[in-house]
Amino acid sequence: MATTQQAPSSAASSGITPGSHLADPAPLGLAGFAMTTFVLSIINAGWVSEGALGVVFGLALAYGGLGQLLAGMWEFAKGNTFGATAFSSYGAFWLSYWWLTAHLDTIPKADLGKAVGLYLLAWGIFTLYMTVAASRVSGAVLAVFALLTITFFVLSIANFGGSAGITKLGGYIGILTAIAAWYTSFAGVTAFAFKRPVVPTGAR
Repeated sequence: MATTQQAPSSAASSGITPGSHLADPAPLGLAGFAMTTFVLSIINAGWVSEGALGVVFGLALAYGGLGQLLAGMWEFAKGNTFGATAFSSYGAFWLSYWWLTAHLDTIPKADLGKAVGLYLLAWGIFTLYMTVAASRVSGAVLAVFALLTITFFVLSIANFGGSAGITKLGGYIGILTAIAAWYTSFAGVTAFAFKRPVVPTGAR
């Protein structure tokens, strides 16, 4: 009696790893996240007036949003579940931030602080469990996620309580988060350009 067998895919039969022809999208995703976070955190820290908040919107849409979302899609193609989930999610975060800031007037002023606090709390919870997975990637990536978790929770508390002081603290931690993300992006770009690691990342 004849049996049927599924023919192996051309990629599997040739020994080629799916997505191996793609460049590493992580430095792009990290850079988009870093710059958008840095600019917003500078404002949260009070170094620049809140009147400059509009400058964040373009970054949130194009670089932090679409740039990271594209990086996430390319991570899917490379078979990297962690990178795909992280970049797609934070790309969506910045896109949702861009939309939210344009529609804040739809939320009653009495509920605005709690609404934004809840939004940030939910992202903090997501980032917390991504931090657990980040511990298996590298020390640099772990630092980014650990700092981002703290940033989300601090800013959530600030919005629930309406505290300008805690918002400034969240801004300072956000700046550190952005610097850590830029460092990790720099490590990826220079490792490719120089064909060797240039700065340490504590890779697992």
